[in-house]
Amino acid sequence: MAATHEVTNQVPDPFGHDVAEDPTLLAALHRAGAGWAEGELHDLGRLAGSEQAWDWGRLANEHPPVLRTHDRYGHRIDEVEFHPYWHALMETAVGHGLHAAPWQDGRPGAHTARAAKFYVWGQVEAGHTCPVSMTYAAVPALRTTPELASWLEPLLASKEYDFGLREPRTKRGLIAGMSMTEKQGGSDVRANTTAAVPDPDGSYRLTGHKWFTSAPMSDVFLTLAQAPGGLSCFLLPRVLPDGSRNRILIQRLKDKLGNKSNASSEIEYDGATGWLVGEEGRGVRTIIEMVNMTRLDCTIGAASGMRYGTFRALQHTTHRRAFGAALVDQPLMRNVLADLVVESEAATAVAMRLAETTDQALGGDENAALVRRLGLAVAKYWVCKRGPVHAAEALECLGGNGYAEESGMPRLYREAPLVSIWEGSGNVAALDALRAMARQPAVVEALLGEIQLAAGVDRRLDAYLGGLQKQLGDPSETEYRTRRLVEQLALALQGSLLIRYGDPAVADAFCASRLGGDHGGAFGTLPTGVDTAAILARVQV
Repeated sequence: MAATHEVTNQVPDPFGHDVAEDPTLLAALHRAGAGWAEGELHDLGRLAGSEQAWDWGRLANEHPPVLRTHDRYGHRIDEVEFHPYWHALMETAVGHGLHAAPWQDGRPGAHTARAAKFYVWGQVEAGHTCPVSMTYAAVPALRTTPELASWLEPLLASKEYDFGLREPRTKRGLIAGMSMTEKQGGSDVRANTTAAVPDPDGSYRLTGHKWFTSAPMSDVFLTLAQAPGGLSCFLLPRVLPDGSRNRILIQRLKDKLGNKSNASSEIEYDGATGWLVGEEGRGVRTIIEMVNMTRLDCTIGAASGMRYGTFRALQHTTHRRAFGAALVDQPLMRNVLADLVVESEAATAVAMRLAETTDQALGGDENAALVRRLGLAVAKYWVCKRGPVHAAEALECLGGNGYAEESGMPRLYREAPLVSIWEGSGNVAALDALRAMARQPAVVEALLGEIQLAAGVDRRLDAYLGGLQKQLGDPSETEYRTRRLVEQLALALQGSLLIRYGDPAVADAFCASRLGGDHGGAFGTLPTGVDTAAILARVQV
């Protein structure tokens, strides 16, 4: 057929860049003493920026997992089939140590290095990072029971991805899942009704249901059930020591807004065999550190998505012309883009600082542990809340092209709300911060001390911090005001980190807009006088 027109003014594909070429990320890596990981981070970053990785993520979502409850003879099998590229994504993540590897890595900053890799590789595809995150987070809970941790931890930390239902001790590497919520309770896990009955051999038989079990093809799961001594934590393998399949029945896979590549399921325990982790009646306390680790990954995941959205917005507007000029050179668009960069860098700064406090706390730094306790709840609330609005604005920068599925931006948009819901939605995260402040007042002093490390440098932060301290001292209707209070803590922490470690232009724009009150709420409302050229130069396209 004859051509009807000449195609011009098209944006090149967003491939061929190093995702790890991120100044905020790299600076945080070196501050934590993890500069030894930079070479591998760049290797992963170049793969993450390739067309090959793009296809892995795209096809794993276009061909979501399929549940096979029975084989052709009617035998119950409860298996989930994935697209081959899901396994390519998982193999890369495990091979680069994004799962439990840092728990057995004695080098300085091992958890920060892992966080940086998680941030980089998560920009390819977010669904597969769920089982990767749970595998990372399972180790602290298992360490409460040394006889389980002694053989499980090396397999969870193994850099070999060994998919398939086999007895865990016979595999080269394991993936862990988590199964807590039930229909009647959701985040209120103390309302769980699943029963755990002890057997003479020391195991337990679990009967009940779980409303959300992500990655049901994992090798082992941590779950909560009511034992004789109260709500307790248990380890359940998919395959038992004798080679038979555990009585974990997958009822159906969830049809979700996003996260399509990842199988999330409803399951039934029909006398499933499990082993106690920790003590009876202390299930929440046992599993809470697993939850804290996955909350850290929620924050990193939100920051990762913001960075990807910012890159795509800048890449598009740099190559696209309208009204006689490149979009990136038009003043209003520059305001929008610079605002997206500022939000992204603030998210990255706080996520990486919390990863660093994980390394420090594990090394015995009590103050870092306190900063981490409140900082995680605060960042989980605020950074994850900012993800969806950031994704929407980044998509809009591509116009109608961004609304088309083939751009990849709708997948980012659908994915963004998940981390704000997973491991406790907004109210749960905010109330967790309030609970920490009430039960452990030292966390407030520690986090304020962290923020005050930037005191005296910028008058807007100083004034904002003064107002925050007044809010903290006001006991009236505290729970009603919790969201606003947690937001203020998050903004003050982000401002402090950007002043101390960030680019001066980014820090100035953040303080002027987020702390100084000169921000309209929508992106693209930065005040005049900010250095948009320096801010936009932070993202190489």
